[in-house]
Amino acid sequence: MIAKYLRERLSWILLFLALQLLFLSIAALDATIPFKSILYIVFLSVLIFLGFLLVRYQKETKFYKDLESWDNTYDLSSIREPESPFEDMAMNVLNMQTERYMQESSMHRIELEQEKDELLSWIHEVKTPLTTLQLMIERLNDETLKGQMMYEWLRIHLLLDQQLHQKRIPFIQNDVFIEVTALEPLIYGEIRALKSWCLQKGIGFDVSLPVAEVLTDAKWFGFILRQLLTNAVKYSGASDIVIKSGMKDGQSWLGIQDSGRGIDPKDLPRIFDKGFTSTTAHQDSAATGMGLYLAQKVADSLSITIDVISQLGEGTTFTLTFPKKNGFLNLTGM
Repeated sequence: MIAKYLRERLSWILLFLALQLLFLSIAALDATIPFKSILYIVFLSVLIFLGFLLVRYQKETKFYKDLESWDNTYDLSSIREPESPFEDMAMNVLNMQTERYMQESSMHRIELEQEKDELLSWIHEVKTPLTTLQLMIERLNDETLKGQMMYEWLRIHLLLDQQLHQKRIPFIQNDVFIEVTALEPLIYGEIRALKSWCLQKGIGFDVSLPVAEVLTDAKWFGFILRQLLTNAVKYSGASDIVIKSGMKDGQSWLGIQDSGRGIDPKDLPRIFDKGFTSTTAHQDSAATGMGLYLAQKVADSLSITIDVISQLGEGTTFTLTFPKKNGFLNLTGM
């Protein structure tokens, strides 16, 4: 700040020094003027000027120091009251800009909220004809056509469900309720939802749950489970998907292991990034790159840790580790 202040007042400093040099030059040229007296006056002037600069530095930079340390929020109370006309002018501009940005932010929030509500309403409306379509598909006699139609119906259903939860995630803390949740009905419910797809691909499930209950939010954990099971089925051939639970260091865990195509090691750090699909199968237009991203966001809100182990061409294992009971104290839904 000192260097900035000196640069700001450089023209004054140069003017003062030029005047002192002028006095010394005149005294040197004019023999009637005692040079030592002028030199003494110049010395005192320089001392007084340095003291003046120091005092003015302390006074003039208080406001700008506060401005420099301001955290760029809408709260201007941390900035001291202006003491000069120029500081007052700067403060007025800041106040006007802050008020304008607050108004614009409020308008944007309202617009986003309206868009979210409209989209959620549309998704709920679409669910009705989708349910009707599912009942119509189930009455088909052609098993091949029925399986194909059910697979396409399931894809639409899962995409709508993903979109619905994506819009709800920013407000997840208002909807979290932590309770003792039985894993078996939750897991088998998600498996039944994927039944037609699994039958079509020849995929089975090997479920072993020594730890039958966990502390979590059943609805949101079901969403995480849905994303992981959907990925496991999508990228697996005719094989069994292994689901098992256990306890380690006082924490429950649930593992989902498939024998699918696996994940390239260079892709592993990026699989939870928004929009990331794959570098090995980048041409796969069916992938959205949102499933694991949303699953990770929900897991963070539930204090669940997701670990991934994968071998390219051999399969992938996702392990969900649940927090201990006191790990839920930071969740507002408790």
